[in-house]
Amino acid sequence: MIEGVVVKDLKIFSDEKGKVMHMLRSDDDLFKEFGEVYFSTINSGAIKGWKNHSKMTQHYAVPKGNIQLVIYDDRTDSATKGEVQEVTLGLDNYRLVRIPRGVWYSFKAIGGEAAMIVNCTDLAYDPDEITDIDIFDNDIPYKWKDND
Repeated sequence: MIEGVVVKDLKIFSDEKGKVMHMLRSDDDLFKEFGEVYFSTINSGAIKGWKNHSKMTQHYAVPKGNIQLVIYDDRTDSATKGEVQEVTLGLDNYRLVRIPRGVWYSFKAIGGEAAMIVNCTDLAYDPDEITDIDIFDNDIPYKWKDND
C-alpha cells in the first residue's frame, strides 16, 4: 500500500425503503479539515486523470457504478516511491479511499455503467495546485488499455 493511502470499508444501511450510505464523519480519524464536497460522474469505459494535487488530500467514495482507481507514488521523500496501487470502488466494494497530496491518480468506470464519485477534500478547489498529464503519454509505470 502506498504511504498515506488509506482504504476503509464503509457501512450501508438498507431497508425496504432504500439505503443510507456513510462516507466520512468529523470524528473519523481520516477527517482533518473541510474544504469542499463534490460529485462527479464518469461514463462507462472512460478514463480520467492522471492528476496530482500538491496541497489537497482527497477522500473518494463511489455510491453508484464502479471504478478502478490507480495511484502512483513518485514523491522523493516517500518510503513507497515508485509503487502503484489499484483499488476497485463501487457498491460491491463500498469504501473510502484517502488519496494524499503529492501522488498521481487516475480512474476508469468499469462494469458497463456510468459511475458517480463523491470527493470530500480538505481544501477548496484551487487550479494552481493541480498538475495534469496525459492518460497514455507519461512516465507512470501503469498503462491503461483503451478497451479495458
